[in-house]
Amino acid sequence: MRILGVDVGRKRTGLALSDPTARLATPWKTVPTSGSPAACARRIAELIAEAADPLDDAAGVAEIVVGLPRRLDGRDTTETAYARALAAAVEQKTGLPVHLQDERLTSRDAEARLAEREPDWRRRKERLDAAAAAIILQDFLDARLQPSPEADRPNSW
Repeated sequence: MRILGVDVGRKRTGLALSDPTARLATPWKTVPTSGSPAACARRIAELIAEAADPLDDAAGVAEIVVGLPRRLDGRDTTETAYARALAAAVEQKTGLPVHLQDERLTSRDAEARLAEREPDWRRRKERLDAAAAAIILQDFLDARLQPSPEADRPNSW
């Protein structure tokens, strides 16, 4: 089962995929964001269908994580409503569960990581959105693997 990560942008939307075990996120694609959330959701649904392998259930996307832009203090930004609308449109188009994941500072983190390996800013810019999507997705995957606080408590019977 793979999980798709989405970094929403007004010009480009970055996509990342998890491995079949849903433990490791990898940058996948960057697609132009074409105006409405419905149009972008349609393109994402097409890419999910293209990536599916009828002979391998693990190759298909089972869930989607959309980055939710927030200010450092937790308040919504001007882009938050668009991200929520895109998440709803993707859920409607794909029928898959969609989760929202806080994406504060992911683009800066992705830029810093890419700058370590790629000195040319033009090449970094091409890969930035997919790298940010991978960070959003990895944060989501890591949070899923964390044991719940109840798991640390001894049985009290």
